[in-house]
Amino acid sequence: MASAINPGGKTDDPSAPADRPSAGTRPIVIGSRGSPLALAQADEVAQRLGEAFPALREAGGIAIEKISTKGDRHLGQPLASLGGKELFTKEIEDALLDGRIRLAQHCLKDLPTEQPPGLVVGAILPRESPWDAFFARDGHTLAELPDGARLGTSSLRRAAFLKAHRRDLRIVTLRGNVGTRLAKIESGEADATILAVAGLNRLGEGARIKEVLSAEILLPAPGQGSIALECREDDAEMRDMLAALSCPRAEAASEAERALLAALDGSCRTPIAALAEIDGTTLTLRAAIARPDGTEIIEDQGTCPVADAAAFGAEMGGTLRAQAGPGFFDP
Repeated sequence: MASAINPGGKTDDPSAPADRPSAGTRPIVIGSRGSPLALAQADEVAQRLGEAFPALREAGGIAIEKISTKGDRHLGQPLASLGGKELFTKEIEDALLDGRIRLAQHCLKDLPTEQPPGLVVGAILPRESPWDAFFARDGHTLAELPDGARLGTSSLRRAAFLKAHRRDLRIVTLRGNVGTRLAKIESGEADATILAVAGLNRLGEGARIKEVLSAEILLPAPGQGSIALECREDDAEMRDMLAALSCPRAEAASEAERALLAALDGSCRTPIAALAEIDGTTLTLRAAIARPDGTEIIEDQGTCPVADAAAFGAEMGGTLRAQAGPGFFDP
């Protein structure tokens, strides 16, 4: 029986087809960002491929290529100032299109809602926890954090919703991988930060989590906790292999959340939160949008059959957009 998404734990079990395709005849080079988390995810992808297609693993037919993206090269700048979309995907997708790699793995929340011509998302892996964890240098919880404390984040979603919850907080830009951000907190660059539970779990750092933020404080980013696998549209062999790895529950949740995001024309410059939860054949979608300064939040929630996930997400996104009106996301 399907279970609801729960803070701090894995939420989806793969439901692989009974008849898997063959392992294929060409080696698979997986393109990935070079951060420790990205490489941990790429290793997970390679492991899943090897388990599904042992002949590939035995022949040494899976490799990982590190690719630097614009978002990785400009760590000193806020994400919103870099353009918003394709910050962590364009160079990897270019490598797919020119044949340097055969498969790309992305954090789904980083992937724009429209793929470049010639590319498709072939699989969504079983979802890790979608929630956010709070870290403070002195071990305080969010409620215990002193007035006027500095919250370090590069996420407009996290900044806006936390400002709505705690108007006294001062937001400072904090970027880098998980280890870098935690080190910056310890060195005093900020008093606290927020990190994705999924990333910490995948890095084996889940035991460090002391507080997982509730939905009432901070809904996740659309797609948070999910890994998307992208390939060329004309690579039928690769698409068949990816279909054997994809998780139907994670696919349905991603369809609802990303359709909502697309309807809102969302990016790193828009504070948008959404979470789809599945129980049997019913999907529940919760969503919220915020003004960048946290002065106003608009929320919605509803249910639909799982088969209608994309249409329902688009409808809710349109409703939120109409309620917000022009200029809602303006700084």
